[in-house]
Amino acid sequence: MLTKRHHRFVERDTGASHYWNVPLDDAHRIFSEAYSGLAGTARTVRGPSMSASPGKVGVLGVEVVRGEKVFVLKFWQARDPSWVGRVFFAKYDPKATWLSELEPAFGEEEFFYEARYKEIIALAKDGSSGQLLDPV
Repeated sequence: MLTKRHHRFVERDTGASHYWNVPLDDAHRIFSEAYSGLAGTARTVRGPSMSASPGKVGVLGVEVVRGEKVFVLKFWQARDPSWVGRVFFAKYDPKATWLSELEPAFGEEEFFYEARYKEIIALAKDGSSGQLLDPV
């Protein structure tokens, strides 16, 4: 029996990933099809996730919310602990393969974490690790 959480990672946006990466929508579809065939004891996986610079972001699915087709995303881990567990939405893009290729949904100028993320990156340039123990 599996007792710990497992992830299906989306290929990082570095190196030769363009040879084998798939759009996020396809990654989620592939995961969902495989997941539906698992026994209940094996359903400890979270689904496709990206180890992006702001944190580990899971692709929970594609939905229509307020008339807009969107990716439903969630931080599993994050540079700012207050982001962990937060669900957020990106405009649906059938070609997007990475977080940096997505745009905020619902006419938002930026994702909820972006302003704080820029501060964290600036701290890292000043010698900090960029990883916070307590939100500032």
